[in-house]
Amino acid sequence: MDGFIDLIQMGIMLLKQPETLVAAVGTVGLALIVFAETGLLVGFFLPGDSLLFSAGLFFASGDLNIWPLIWILTTAAIAGDATGYWIGRTLGLKLYERPNSLLFKKSHLDQTREFYDKHGGKTIVLARFVPIIRTFAPTVAGVAGMPYRSFFNYNVLGAFLWIWSLTLAGFLLGKVVPGINNYIHAIVVGIVIVSVLPIVLKWMKSRQSRTVAANSPDASKIS
Repeated sequence: MDGFIDLIQMGIMLLKQPETLVAAVGTVGLALIVFAETGLLVGFFLPGDSLLFSAGLFFASGDLNIWPLIWILTTAAIAGDATGYWIGRTLGLKLYERPNSLLFKKSHLDQTREFYDKHGGKTIVLARFVPIIRTFAPTVAGVAGMPYRSFFNYNVLGAFLWIWSLTLAGFLLGKVVPGINNYIHAIVVGIVIVSVLPIVLKWMKSRQSRTVAANSPDASKIS
């Protein structure tokens, strides 16, 4: 649970002044962030959802052309997932032998594998909207030997849905809602909470299941 809290705090810290951050890194920087979060295992802490929304809002307030940004970010998201897939396909189960570190937790792979086992190929699309899971999903698909043709189709669909929905949402709200910049901090916090909520609920359900199992009569007999 502490890891989820740290993730939220880090995302809020990075996006405390989202327009300043977006302006500082520019389109290339945003593309690199999207690629790292979706393609590199060490990018799981990056605040993709909030940053995409903030980028759309920034482009709206600056009266900039949003379409080059959207296409560049979509390409980065597709390339990122493809990279993650081939990392998993190349390393295979050796990934699970890798020791835990500050930027790598085997538990993240396990959580993503459970998600993949439940949703199958749709995981590649659904995971785009779930922090941590979206970073490890393509790698787990590669480890599981998912055919690349199927993976590619899900990859492209997921990239378009993720990038276009969040970036255009920020852009359109910035155009039609006067003074929305005054509420950007509250919006960012809301996006972060909604993004991590499925993971928190799953963690709570898993913890409850373990507690029930530990307190069951069968468990006491075994002990």
